[in-house]
Amino acid sequence: MKDLKNKVAYITGGTKGIGFGVAKTLLNQGMRVAISGRSKESVTQALKDFNNDSVLGIVSDVSKMEDEKNAISKILDTWGQLDAVLANAGVGNFAPIDELSDSDWHQMIDTNLNGVFHSLKASVAALKISKGYYITLASLAGTNFFAGGAGYNASKFGVVGFTQAAMLDLRKYDIKVSTIMPGSVASHFNNHEPDETDAWKIQPEDIGELVLNLLKMNPRTLPSKIEVRPTRPDKK
Repeated sequence: MKDLKNKVAYITGGTKGIGFGVAKTLLNQGMRVAISGRSKESVTQALKDFNNDSVLGIVSDVSKMEDEKNAISKILDTWGQLDAVLANAGVGNFAPIDELSDSDWHQMIDTNLNGVFHSLKASVAALKISKGYYITLASLAGTNFFAGGAGYNASKFGVVGFTQAAMLDLRKYDIKVSTIMPGSVASHFNNHEPDETDAWKIQPEDIGELVLNLLKMNPRTLPSKIEVRPTRPDKK
């Protein structure tokens, strides 16, 4: 997509953090952006923060297929097309496996993994028409396991595998599929409140720039799996 003006993107979990940062980057390129969040309050606040007529706010829980189908319908009813999707919504609950609760396990699998499936299934027909782009936000935890991360690792390993297989399935339709695997990001993930101590981390706008580069990549070339990490880790 060399000219992104008036192209339409959908970002799940776009009310704050990485999703919000990517949305700002795409809006600056003249794109129209739909963002979703699980609560009406979070979506309403994000729309106030954007203060931009090119943003559509949608309440959707990605763990529910019907919510994602309704989200895509609203986007198509509003703008008549869908050119790019960033499956960004995610949660993290960290505990040793013998202490990890059943509810925390299912929340991660339902949001991080099932949510990616729901978002793609709901949008794939529209992406076939636009020959669009589907991007998942995975994590370095999708290839690197760690103590206390059994549930999170399982969900993100799944996202990486799902995305790579979907890439092979969909490229015959000229749909590009990539996964981005960040390390530490200055975001609201796991109830963190970003501050000046996060300056060493990847910033949301850095992921926005990466998404922008993918969208502008020559159609003949597909960076299908991208690892990204802070240049220098925090000195503790």
